[in-house]
Amino acid sequence: MEVEEFDYFLPKEYIAQEPVIPRDHSRLMILNRKTEEIIHKKFYEVIDYLKENDVLVFNDTKVVPARLLGKKVETQGKVEIILLRPENQEFFDFINWPKEWRIIGKPSLKIGTKIEFDKDLKGEITAIYNYERTLKFNLEGDLLKEKVLKLGLVPLPPYVKKPTEVSFKNYQSIFAKKEGAVAAPTASFHFTESLLKKIIKKGIQIEYLTLHIGLGTFLPVKAKKVEEYKIHQEFFELENETALKINKAKKEGKRIIAVGTTAVRVLETCANKKGELEGRKGWTDLFIYPGYQFKIVDALITNFHLPKSTLLMLVCAFASKELIFKAYQEAIKEKYRFFSFGDAMFIQ
Repeated sequence: MEVEEFDYFLPKEYIAQEPVIPRDHSRLMILNRKTEEIIHKKFYEVIDYLKENDVLVFNDTKVVPARLLGKKVETQGKVEIILLRPENQEFFDFINWPKEWRIIGKPSLKIGTKIEFDKDLKGEITAIYNYERTLKFNLEGDLLKEKVLKLGLVPLPPYVKKPTEVSFKNYQSIFAKKEGAVAAPTASFHFTESLLKKIIKKGIQIEYLTLHIGLGTFLPVKAKKVEEYKIHQEFFELENETALKINKAKKEGKRIIAVGTTAVRVLETCANKKGELEGRKGWTDLFIYPGYQFKIVDALITNFHLPKSTLLMLVCAFASKELIFKAYQEAIKEKYRFFSFGDAMFIQ
């Protein structure tokens, strides 16, 4: 498959720069895979399309303020970095806060570059890996954590050109719990406390897993053929108890609804050959594109994704490229809002 097949034109004014408030008042497109019917609703009306025997699976990752501004010690030139993950850790966590971190930065940073973030926090570039770097801080543990949380900013997506206070404040789901992401699971943005209460009251089962989303989610697919592209790795965790609950629900014929493409990646990564989930944690590089056979996910709540992105390819695998592109053209015609702060679709 050619990557160009997943391109489409989107007018810039359709790229949402901040969320709708209240969150559940964003628009919702209901897309039926069997009938190809498209229905336009408000997101709070999603409850009318959820059944008592459904299971909603959310990603409870929490975005950390991983964007740090500093200056080069030697030239006083401005520097911007984003912490990606701790260096040399088999299991990803933001608990121990070691000295060495994988980062991306601008302008391009050379080995030996010393950076000052404030009078107490400094760092030095010690290694280079393609577009990533290793930064060694002068602090570690709680001292480093306190500094980063104080100085750091939320790394909003690159297409949010004029960030507002509303944008920064709302770039987090209401149930964000486990620190580690540098990008948010944006399909979750549409859920409010009141909507969740109504969903639970209706008898719908709620489950959580974790995938710490990296900036690779925004990377364009730099390959001519889809099959040649190597997708980024992200750390995930699916607890044994959660896996057993979802397996039980699946056997009972309940519909497993993934909230976001990140939840899809974890569920499908943890599915064995029998189509059952196994509790696991580790790194996933599962690349889902048309031709993939889904083992766990029956329905999907997701936003509208960037052209030629791995996320767009995933939803095309779930509902066919022809149907997704038909839905996207309908969304553009109806002036939906796109990307992280944009509107949602429920593919069932």
